[in-house]
Amino acid sequence: MGAALPRFVAFGEALTDFIRQDDGTHWLARPGGSPWNVARVAARLGVPSASAGAVSRDPLGAELARETERAGLDARFLQRIDRPPLLAFVHETRPPRYFFVGVDSADLHFDPARLPAGWLEALAVAHFGSISLARQPLAGRLVTLAERCRAAGVHLTFDPNHRVAMGEGWPAVARRLVALAHVVKLSDDDLAGMLPGVPETEALGRLRAWNPDAVLLYTRGARGMRLLTPDALVDRPAVPVRVVDTVGAGDACLGGWIASWLADPGAPPSRHLEFAAATAAAVCARAGAHAPSRAEVEEAARR
Repeated sequence: MGAALPRFVAFGEALTDFIRQDDGTHWLARPGGSPWNVARVAARLGVPSASAGAVSRDPLGAELARETERAGLDARFLQRIDRPPLLAFVHETRPPRYFFVGVDSADLHFDPARLPAGWLEALAVAHFGSISLARQPLAGRLVTLAERCRAAGVHLTFDPNHRVAMGEGWPAVARRLVALAHVVKLSDDDLAGMLPGVPETEALGRLRAWNPDAVLLYTRGARGMRLLTPDALVDRPAVPVRVVDTVGAGDACLGGWIASWLADPGAPPSRHLEFAAATAAAVCARAGAHAPSRAEVEEAARR
């Protein structure tokens, strides 16, 4: 009998981040991609996890495959394709600003039919988000997978992770994912990108109208976090931390939320909010998209 299948799968891109260094002339290459980072954080926090996507067969794809296994993610969900890699250039880190390079790249050729047998029956939480949902034909496949997961009773999370690469078809896809999700995690930048020119309170109200039953996990940088459930609104100040950079903080926030929810689904949402906030703070204290240990999260929570 093969290894047990994961309880959590993040669907979408795994890519290589090229991060501009402080001298302005050098770039540091690191494995990344928002869904991949969410899965890596959840795995570090003890959740059997996988990142489901496709990467190239070149040295960059090989590094992603190695780092996927090092992170404890189920390698059966990462497909290798004879296509160019998807690249993200992080030209600013405070806050992160990106541009992407990937024409007919490997990520676009992800094939859901190649997922391991029984994956859906084992799944408790599925995550969707980021630029994969703006890249056709991949986006259409992912929406279909999200609908299939929802119909099977899987708990869905969605993070729009809005970037300048989002095209004309992305708003309709994002609205569909909001309608499907049990939890929508988004930042103030995401909200402004989704509903440009709409005041914050009104914009959050529109998201609530698209899915009245969803939990909205809204991050506001130094202003802290806001949790909106169908029944309540909870504001949480930012965890005190000496910020090195905020790369990966949003992914860590959601990874922490998922780990907390899977450990105790019946707990009050405010408890998951506390753990998510501490997970994000633990990442901000380190350079790059760090996957914190539970001990690091617990230390951040004591501040």
